[in-house]
Amino acid sequence: MAITLDIIESHIRPRRVMARLLGIGKREDRVFAMLLGGCIILFISQWPYRSRQSHLSGQTLTDYIQHDALALIFILPLLAYGFAGLLRLISRFFGAKADYYTARLAFFWALLAASPAVILSGLVKGFMGLGVTNSLVGAVWFFIFLWILINSLIEAEQ
Repeated sequence: MAITLDIIESHIRPRRVMARLLGIGKREDRVFAMLLGGCIILFISQWPYRSRQSHLSGQTLTDYIQHDALALIFILPLLAYGFAGLLRLISRFFGAKADYYTARLAFFWALLAASPAVILSGLVKGFMGLGVTNSLVGAVWFFIFLWILINSLIEAEQ
């Protein structure tokens, strides 16, 4: 199934999508591609806000984008592996039996599958600026991310 259809279905039935992803077998290349895809979408979603910042402050846009590229494309993937390992240790504390691969798959898939909300959040922040609306859309993104992550972890345990 196409990844875009999996992203849409993850918002409705995340366990079914996770079962399909687990059925493929252990494919570390696919998991890494999910992580990089999610990080690149996070990077691109910041462009409207960075353009707004650049216009209001008088600094060049490339300064902002270079810093975001360093943080979101080079550093965030390293941190994401650490967060996935920490997630595995926390889930083990609660009696989970899944391995580190399934924790990485669940975390990275949740990051990628929540990308439509990240894009919306970036657009809201870019066009409306920081404020209540941005916070609400950010909360919706975080809820979608947690919804997919928790259901994916539950499916990985079965």
